[in-house]
Amino acid sequence: MKDSSASLAGVTRKLANIRAIVDDSFAHMDVDEFLDALLARVRQVMEVDTAVVLLLDRQARYLVATAADGLEEEISQAVRVPLGEGFAGRVAQERRPVFITDVSAADVYNPLLVQRGLRTLLGVPLICGGALVGVMHVGALTERRFTPDEVEFLKLAAARAAMAVQSLLSRAERAGARELQRSLVPPALPDIPGVEMSARYRPGKEDVGGDWYDVFPLPSGETGIVMGDVVGHGLSAAVVMGRIRSALRAYAMESSDPAEVLRRLDRKIQHFEPDATATVLYAVCDAVPDRVRISSAGHLPPILALPGQPVCTADMKPDVLIGFDADADRRTTTVEFPPGALLCFYTDGLVERRDDDLDDGITRLCDAVYPGPPEAVGAAVMNALIGKHPSGDDIAMLLMRRSLS
Repeated sequence: MKDSSASLAGVTRKLANIRAIVDDSFAHMDVDEFLDALLARVRQVMEVDTAVVLLLDRQARYLVATAADGLEEEISQAVRVPLGEGFAGRVAQERRPVFITDVSAADVYNPLLVQRGLRTLLGVPLICGGALVGVMHVGALTERRFTPDEVEFLKLAAARAAMAVQSLLSRAERAGARELQRSLVPPALPDIPGVEMSARYRPGKEDVGGDWYDVFPLPSGETGIVMGDVVGHGLSAAVVMGRIRSALRAYAMESSDPAEVLRRLDRKIQHFEPDATATVLYAVCDAVPDRVRISSAGHLPPILALPGQPVCTADMKPDVLIGFDADADRRTTTVEFPPGALLCFYTDGLVERRDDDLDDGITRLCDAVYPGPPEAVGAAVMNALIGKHPSGDDIAMLLMRRSLS
């Protein structure tokens, strides 16, 4: 009866400690604050001298010291442990608790563990949804045996840490991607003599992608127009999008041929971003805006609305995507742009739906576009194609009309 009561008391204490770890106040912290608070609690509950979390880097090659209580040197010295090496690397590789009774005689990669005078170490993996996130370990300056309850407690703390880190990092990444993407969209469209313009941009509801548009004056008096979409989502797609945008602007200063600009862009991306793929449409509007020269790297053709004529897609063929084939030929198509004509550039988030055919979406876009004031046309398009059912994907749209006078 006494043993049963002691066991019940131990379970009650453990549950109380777990509740403390998952306290709602942690939900309002960032990753570093959360881990600092969690490690302080773990160290207090387990009565250990050190507690450390190392997170797996993006390339899944190193464990990087991210938070520490009692061994802060790991953070200040930016400790990295290769996966599979030493104590933490072994915990990560084997994905199970590892216990060391004599640190000085053990295979440890990080010399700080020995220099700190630690005798005993217990480490457990951080796993969320079957994926390795990192490692949590605690240490004692004296020889010590950790009980099964203590091992179980550290595993529960690690599981909580893994879920929280994944959630907080995902949230921070989405916010960072959204802010980066917004910062790369022009805050205002340039004034182009003889041309009226309007643009719409809306990040995806589900996740931030790599859609963008750009409009910039060229030294020749011409105007560069870009509409693009990096394949992928999240911060990595937004970063690649920013690099493509900067590179394209630079090459646009060197050539007035859109196909040549995209050819140089493709060469650069394939060399420095070998895993990146994007659709990009680049157009150059003449200084006297009676024609627009366009080249497309796998991007949807613009919609052309001419006064008194049926609205249709511009008569042009897209070439291969950026990042797909370094030796692919690229072409430039000239589109006549008489007074009153309107061009609508867009990304696929505007017309593509999971349960619908892409051609049907383009047809609906043609039905909504007309050769009117760009701002009014933009409102009509968004109402017809988006309405009350926003797309989960990014949407970028740019409308330009040749002035009547």
